[in-house]
Amino acid sequence: MKRFAILAVLSLGLTASLAACGDSKKDDEGGGGSSGGVTNVTLSVWGPQQDQVDASSWLLVQEAAFEKAHPEWKITWKNSVVSEGDAATTVKQDASAAADVYMFANDQLGTLVEVSAIGVVPADTLTQVQEQNNDIIINSVTGTDGNVYGVPFTANTWFMYYDKSVFSEDDVKNLDAMLAKAKVAFPLDNSWYLPAFYMGNGCTLYGPNGDDAAAGVDFAGAKATDVTAYLAGLVANANFVVDTNGAGLAGIQNKTVSAFFSGSWDAEAVQEALGDNFGAAQLPTFTLNGQEVQMKSFAGSKAIAFNPNASNPKAAATFAAFLGSTEAQKSHYELRGIIPTDSSLASDAAVAADPVAIAQIDTVENTSVLQPTIPAMSNYWDPSENFGKALVSKEVTAANAAEKTEAWNTSLNAGS
Repeated sequence: MKRFAILAVLSLGLTASLAACGDSKKDDEGGGGSSGGVTNVTLSVWGPQQDQVDASSWLLVQEAAFEKAHPEWKITWKNSVVSEGDAATTVKQDASAAADVYMFANDQLGTLVEVSAIGVVPADTLTQVQEQNNDIIINSVTGTDGNVYGVPFTANTWFMYYDKSVFSEDDVKNLDAMLAKAKVAFPLDNSWYLPAFYMGNGCTLYGPNGDDAAAGVDFAGAKATDVTAYLAGLVANANFVVDTNGAGLAGIQNKTVSAFFSGSWDAEAVQEALGDNFGAAQLPTFTLNGQEVQMKSFAGSKAIAFNPNASNPKAAATFAAFLGSTEAQKSHYELRGIIPTDSSLASDAAVAADPVAIAQIDTVENTSVLQPTIPAMSNYWDPSENFGKALVSKEVTAANAAEKTEAWNTSLNAGS
């Protein structure tokens, strides 16, 4: 997941019993709690607070629907508030007490596998994941062992917001065309955004798939130096605004900026600021040495996992697949605006009419690369933030681009 701040989530526990109660462990499958062909099951579930406020909230709606779909289980639900961003941290505190089913951000996958608190999806669920998602999303929940863990339900990436009264649909296809007309903000000193220019020009992080630590980081040679020189020129452009401390969104709100780059979390604020002129799109190209080069953002996912240590792992795995189903993703979008990863929902009337949903879907499909999740990635963030800041302060220039870029690449590989 991105490095910038993840909101802390209340540790409040919420218990919801949508079925008749039974003794949680004694009545589980394997505990002898079966009668008349119906097995008593307790499932503990973690999710964000917004999904479990009351009976009309997404998680509780899905639990009720799951009960109807599986009359063979008489389920007692134990829900607690643990956000996707906090799943791995909470699991590590006490892996034996981890929920049977939980949501997680895919950059935590390595940790969850390490503590044996995440299960490999069953064959039928694997088919579901493969049918619903593109390769980037599938790979986001694929471990280094080649196994798939978790059912994705939304993507995590960034794209472009713009003022339609300033830029046309043709303008927003190329960053330089936009800068020729009006001010554009970009967080050049943020290491989650900076590599978009480099990866578009053929630079790689840990091999072509981002999972080969031995391959290291390849931000070297002309392909990287040329981008650095371009970015130094960008900083000198009067229409380029460095988006630091929310300057991009603030600029949209006070009309001093006509485009900036962010994710779905800013959609409501941008829509309020721009009204009928609200626009969103996948990433543009930029013009490098006379050629158009496609910017590429990092992409990942949020997914639903089951705990293989659950008292009833079959029920847990089945519920995880249910929460990631097409119907559940559609409901999640309708109730909370959570943009689905399921490609079939891109043609759903409500999703297709939502410019934010389409911008995110198009970005993942066309203008992104999978964010590496291997441990070596920890070596990337700080040196890249420092390099971005050096560009912004004009310490890095077109004249010293080769030297500075090579030093940056060396620092990125120092810990490998």
